Amino acid sequence: DTHLLALRELGARITVDDAYYRLELAGRFRGTEVFLDEASVTGTETAVMAAATADGSTRLLNAASEPHVQGLCHALKAMGARIRGIGSNVLEIDGVRELRPARHRVGPDHIEVGSFVAVAAMTGGALCVREASPDHLRMIRLVFARLGVETHVEGTSLLVPASQKRVIVSDVDGGIAKVDDAPWPGFPADLTPLALVLATQCEGTVLIHEKLFESRLFFVDSLIAMGARILLSDPHRALVIGPSRLHGATIVSPDIRAGMALIAAALAAPGRSVIRNVQQVDRGYERIDTRLKALGARIARE
Repeated sequence: DTHLLALRELGARITVDDAYYRLELAGRFRGTEVFLDEASVTGTETAVMAAATADGSTRLLNAASEPHVQGLCHALKAMGARIRGIGSNVLEIDGVRELRPARHRVGPDHIEVGSFVAVAAMTGGALCVREASPDHLRMIRLVFARLGVETHVEGTSLLVPASQKRVIVSDVDGGIAKVDDAPWPGFPADLTPLALVLATQCEGTVLIHEKLFESRLFFVDSLIAMGARILLSDPHRALVIGPSRLHGATIVSPDIRAGMALIAAALAAPGRSVIRNVQQVDRGYERIDTRLKALGARIARE
C-alpha cells in the first residue's frame, strides 16, 4: 500500500480489481509533499523515481534511507535528477523534464556481507570481504560483537579472523543480551535469521526480537530439528541458548533470509544436510553455492 499511497499523492489514478491494479496518469506526475505510512525501502524508491521527472518539487517524509536507497538516489543524480537529503528520512526532489544516460557503480550489499561474516564465524574460517563499504556495517559489526564475533576494518575491506571466541556479551547489569532489528541505521531485519543461527554456535543466552515482519522466526523449527536449543516465545521473539551441537538434516527453505540461515547451519553441522526450495535463496544471493564452494564449503546443487 505504501507504493500506491505515494503514487496517488503524486497524481496517479489507481483502481483495484479482483486480479490486478490499474494505474493511470494524465500527463506527468505532480510534485507535492508525501508522508509515507511506513519507511518502506521499495516504497521510497518508487516515490523517488516518480518524483524525479514530476512537474514541480516533492518533499518525501518518513523515507527509508538504507544504502540501496542512497545508491538509487546517487544513480538518479548522475542522470540529472535533483535530489537533496540523501541518507536522511526527508528527501527533497525537484522534478526535471528528462533524465540522461549515466554510468553508475552498484555498491556492495550490506546484507550479503553480514551473511558471509556469520557463515565464517560459525565455521571457524577466516574471511576477507573486499570493497565492503565498512561505514554501512557499523550496526552489523556492533551486534555481531555482542555475539562474540570480532571483525576488523582495513581500508575498504572487512576482515573476520579465524577461530572466534563466540561468547555472548551480557548486558551491563548482567541481564540476558538482546538482538533486535530496526529501520536503518538499526540492525537490518534481513540479517535477524543469520544472527539467530549464529547465536546457536555461541556460548551464552540471547533474546532475538524480530520486530518488523510477521512469522519470520518460524524457521527455527528446522534449526531445532538440527539440534539447536531455541525457545520460540511468540512469532517475534526467540530465546537462543548456545552453543548447540547441530547435525545434518533434510529441511525446507521458507524464504530468502531464512534459507541463507539454514545454509549456514548446514555448513556448521557435521553430517549431510539437504535444503529444499533453495530457489528462494537465489533471489537474494547470486551463485551462492559457487561462491561458498570457492571458500572451501562442501556444497552441491542437485
